[in-house]
Amino acid sequence: MKEKFIKFMQGRYGVDQFSKFTIGVAFAAIILALFTKRGSSLGTLLDTVGLLAIVYTYFRIFSRNIQKRYSENQKYLSMTSKLRLRVGKEKNLMAQRKTHHIYTCPGCSQKIRVPKGKGKIEIECPKCHEKFVKRS
Repeated sequence: MKEKFIKFMQGRYGVDQFSKFTIGVAFAAIILALFTKRGSSLGTLLDTVGLLAIVYTYFRIFSRNIQKRYSENQKYLSMTSKLRLRVGKEKNLMAQRKTHHIYTCPGCSQKIRVPKGKGKIEIECPKCHEKFVKRS
C-alpha cells in the first residue's frame, strides 16, 4: 500500500509551508464554526472557508504543475519572512535563558548575554563601552 502511494505521488508537488498554513487556516475556521450558533450565517461562512481551504490544500498537494506551486510557496515565504525571523529570534532567546541572563545596556539598548551563576558582576557593553553592575 505504501509503495502504491509513493508511486502515485511521483511527479506531484507534495506538502510545503504554504500548504501547512492553508490547512491550519482550514482547521481554525472549522473550530471557530463549532463555537458559533447553529444556523448562523457566520458559522456557515466559517464552515465554507474551512472546506474551501481544505480543497485548495489538497489541490496544491496533488498538483503536477510544480513550478507554479513552487512560486506560490516562495511568494508566501517572502511575505512572512520578517515574522518568521522575529519568531525565530524570540525562540532562540528563550532557549538561551536556561543558561544565560540577557541584559540590556542602559546607554545604547544593546542586548548582552551573560552566563548564569556568576554572582554580582560588572558588565562592559561591547558597543558603547558603558559599565554597569548586575547580579547574574
